[in-house]
Amino acid sequence: MIRIKITRIDEQNDNTPILYNREIDEYAHVVLKDYKPQLLREPGAINFEHFLESYLGVTLIFRDIYYEDPERPIFAVTAFRDGTLKVFDRKNNRIANIIVRANTVILDNIVMEPGREGLALFTGLHEGGHILIHSGVYDTFRVGQVCCRRENVENNGGKWQQRTAVEWREHQADYFAAALAMPNATFMPFVNHFLRENGIWKNCIVLGYDEDMDIFAQELLPERISEVYGVSKRAASIKLKKSGFVADMQPYQKWEEKKIYNDFNVY
Repeated sequence: MIRIKITRIDEQNDNTPILYNREIDEYAHVVLKDYKPQLLREPGAINFEHFLESYLGVTLIFRDIYYEDPERPIFAVTAFRDGTLKVFDRKNNRIANIIVRANTVILDNIVMEPGREGLALFTGLHEGGHILIHSGVYDTFRVGQVCCRRENVENNGGKWQQRTAVEWREHQADYFAAALAMPNATFMPFVNHFLRENGIWKNCIVLGYDEDMDIFAQELLPERISEVYGVSKRAASIKLKKSGFVADMQPYQKWEEKKIYNDFNVY
């Protein structure tokens, strides 16, 4: 197992690593090269359970994780130290505390339901991101666990200026999950090839100009990526925007206006 070398941390925010997205992409590439190089040569789905258990060496279990707020379900918990976790005991219809050993990932049963295979894959890889990137943070906490809620998984949105330390760590784990599930080494040429197959020669589809093109970019393209990489359409759509293949009209217009202005004033 290859661990990332953290060279920059935010000491005022729980020693949260300072990482650019491109650094996370590079680290994911190194990890995949060590784990299963074929995933860098051919587009395909990664087996997240095998990755967690065989490569990271974690104990993977499935439970009905207890959470008080029904609007903010907990999808997964990663334990960096021995401790306990509240779960719902369906057999006895009660809340119970179970012992959780260090280096354990607990996935909520809800993400393992039929039809949610993409969510399960992404949630598992998200927890793998915490293990590889944030062990230096959470193993120093009193509880020694990180709980990832629905809003933390498959959600790379938000403005970076407004993120808290916790939100930064969740972004890093989420971005790492996307980089493992859809590595740039295969994702970029795959999307480009699919665009060409469908007669699209521009490298970026700007939403809001053409209804048919919008349907292609928001439905057909993410669906194809989902089929090949085993991720959800939501995760595929976020990756497409992060990679620059799909853009919203307004931000794109502002970028174009700025580019034209800079070109005009180049001298």
